[in-house]
Amino acid sequence: MLAGILPTDVRKLEGEQMSHVECLHDAYLVIEDGVIVGFGSGGTDVSGAADSETEYIDAKGGVVMPAFCDSHTHIVYAGCRDGEFRDKIAGLSYEEIAARGGGILNSADLLHETSEDDLYEQSMVRVREIMAMGTGAVEIKSGYGLTVEDELKMLRVIRRIKETAPLTVKANFLGAHAVGRAYKGRQSEYVDLICNEMLPRVAAEGLADFVDVFCDEGFFTVQETDRILSKAAEYGLTPKIHANELEVSGGVQVGVKHGALSVDHLEKTTDAEIEALRGSRTMPTMLPGCSFFLGIPYGNAKGYIEAGLPVALASDYNPGSSPSGNMRFVMALGCIRMRLTPEQSFNACTINSAYAMGVSDTLGSITVGKKANLIITKQVPSLAFIPYSHQTPVIERVILNGETI
Repeated sequence: MLAGILPTDVRKLEGEQMSHVECLHDAYLVIEDGVIVGFGSGGTDVSGAADSETEYIDAKGGVVMPAFCDSHTHIVYAGCRDGEFRDKIAGLSYEEIAARGGGILNSADLLHETSEDDLYEQSMVRVREIMAMGTGAVEIKSGYGLTVEDELKMLRVIRRIKETAPLTVKANFLGAHAVGRAYKGRQSEYVDLICNEMLPRVAAEGLADFVDVFCDEGFFTVQETDRILSKAAEYGLTPKIHANELEVSGGVQVGVKHGALSVDHLEKTTDAEIEALRGSRTMPTMLPGCSFFLGIPYGNAKGYIEAGLPVALASDYNPGSSPSGNMRFVMALGCIRMRLTPEQSFNACTINSAYAMGVSDTLGSITVGKKANLIITKQVPSLAFIPYSHQTPVIERVILNGETI
């Protein structure tokens, strides 16, 4: 069965559109030079075309679907933060750990002491991990540097991953992830550093596709976010936003004002955020893995869809609040905790997450002309089985750029 078929002109699905996944049974799909060039139902006659240069794959009754697109990760980091795991078990909140100098700042300390080569090798372990679990496109954010040189080091590692890994990679400059230790108590000066030193260096080296700000309680204000995004626009960087993870912050509204491609987290939102997003190009992106790990509310994905909006889901893979890049588990949480249908969650993890990282013109669906980034499952009874039996190993093969990895 082919699942996730879309016309060539569809870039995202909204509202009721998200409830449908077009499938073809007893189907075939043809790949040439890493691109989908045809598909159909009823099988295809290959008896006269067999040659040593052509590979034929029998899916054996499995599902052939687009590889997952993960539009929000922080997988370039050094070491881990398993010590904070004990703090979480003891009852400390994300905010309390951060207030004690932990969280993002701990990762910044570790990254500062790690060479660029070592950081690349550590990060590639996670890249190979997510590819094996079916991710074919990933956005990777900086934000564990928090100094000019360490932010550039992160972005250069992301560039190396983009150049060496078979999956599609987008780079996001997140210097405004937290205030660096050297600027404690001088947040406005740190914003000056981002605007006057970091952004020009990032742009000069062409290291980022996007710029991001953690606009939330205890991090960066709406006014600071507005300033950073205004400066980033001078360098042609597309904005994205971390917003409303901890409080209703105004981050959604400032993101929409600046034409953000996505606003991410949204664990705490109101009707005002829905209205701000209505009619915009901005993709609301929710991160159920973070809610699961931190024990915080899940985003109101169902309400957004009922209001006619699109929704994307992403993993938020990071060492502090979501140490997993398993997009199949994200799809399952979309169903189990956010009450999405399997079809809605499927679309949120494929075409809409592709849109949220600017690649839905080439990825995220079974469409002629798109890259052949695909998952082939073992034989399963239905599409719903994939999130329902979320720990059963059903992935038989992952294909990226037309090649089995």
